[in-house]
Amino acid sequence: MSEDKFYEQSIKSETIYDGKILKLRVDTVELFNKKYSKREIVDHQKGVGIIAFDGDDKLWLVSQYRIAIDKVTLEIPAGLVESNEVPIEAAKRELQEEIGYYPEKIDFLFNMYSSPGFTNDKLSFFKASELRESKLAEDEDENLIAKSYNIADLWDMVLNGEITDAKTIIAIQYANNLKLKNEFKD
Repeated sequence: MSEDKFYEQSIKSETIYDGKILKLRVDTVELFNKKYSKREIVDHQKGVGIIAFDGDDKLWLVSQYRIAIDKVTLEIPAGLVESNEVPIEAAKRELQEEIGYYPEKIDFLFNMYSSPGFTNDKLSFFKASELRESKLAEDEDENLIAKSYNIADLWDMVLNGEITDAKTIIAIQYANNLKLKNEFKD
């Protein structure tokens, strides 16, 4: 089957909202069968998520309130890539802001699209280790608590529904797989 069947040509795009970190637009698209449809799309600023190891068997996570779901969540350190930054530099900065450590070793792992059915929200994952204390001020609108957790305990928290953030579940699964394979050291 040809991929052309899946391609949609954007004929018209109308911006509904243009905010600080996202833009909402409605696109009119032409389908492969020459019919038309509407697509609501959230253009989102690029972000980073950091799997920050505290030794071989612990990860750093942050607790913070998320108004969209009206809950305090436990998440990996993460944040937005500023316009003048490359993702790896954003990852280093976010670690310093959120957990107060700078990674002496940091490696790009993979990219993830959070929900490509309606958004281009792209998160670049990094593995960070050999952390040294180096605190930067948190963003003025952030209020969070950083703590390192045992990977096995985190996996149990995923399984019992305490951790529900997708990027964090992916990070914990990644770390758990490394632990099971005894691949902490490069």
